Amino acid sequence: MGIPLLLVDAFTDRPFSGNPAAICLLPQWRAAGWLQSLAAEMKQSETAYLVPNADGFDLRWFTPAIEVDLCGHATLASAHALWEQGVAPTNAPIRFATRSGTLTAERQNGQIELDFPLNREERVEPPPEFLPALGVAAQYVGKSRFDYLVEVESEAILRQMTPDFRRLASAPVRGTIVTSRSSDPKFDFVSRFFAPAAGIDEDPVTGSAHCCLADFWRKRLGKTEFLAYQASSRGGVVHVSVRNDRVILGGQAVTVTKGELTGFAVEGAA
Repeated sequence: MGIPLLLVDAFTDRPFSGNPAAICLLPQWRAAGWLQSLAAEMKQSETAYLVPNADGFDLRWFTPAIEVDLCGHATLASAHALWEQGVAPTNAPIRFATRSGTLTAERQNGQIELDFPLNREERVEPPPEFLPALGVAAQYVGKSRFDYLVEVESEAILRQMTPDFRRLASAPVRGTIVTSRSSDPKFDFVSRFFAPAAGIDEDPVTGSAHCCLADFWRKRLGKTEFLAYQASSRGGVVHVSVRNDRVILGGQAVTVTKGELTGFAVEGAA
């Protein structure tokens, strides 16, 4: 029997929107070189690998270029795939052992809710070439342990951005979150996320970025519950709730493709 491989669109209720993730259900771990090769082959912003353990599943995330410490949309897509494939019971949370600690996913209120760590940000002075690479004026620049966070004046400015990705790739961070208040009263804030150094010029919907955005906007808006929109070309909606030092990220997911790796792919890579 082959190894199941799925393509799931996360943070959306319809196909061909949100953020696609490849999900690979492994019986045991393969070499890191093989994991990275498959992620490069899939060419998605993230490929997630799952291996059963005594308490749930080990979970790792790879971009086409590197392994990363935290990924929201591929975790949401992983939970969706495990339930849909009948690998995990639908009436209990799924526990994931990851490089960012234990993460959980459960079904609540018609969506999948992820329990992630809050990622605090603080104001910083950006490198001289950073804002010119983004091509915008900043109202605020902060930094978390993963990314820069830049607030711009309006959603119109955010949507019109065309960063110089080659120059932006030299920033000493995983990626750059750009955010503003939403011009649509339905949403509290909007964002975009750029990570050319990780092999992703623009990520369509970035769950882990909202762990930092939650910290930023609770200080600006004085609230702990948000409805957010990531304004990429695909777009996606993220429900965000801050609970002490944790963030609950809520969204939906849709399976677009189901298949399996061939025996040649499984045995042919180191």
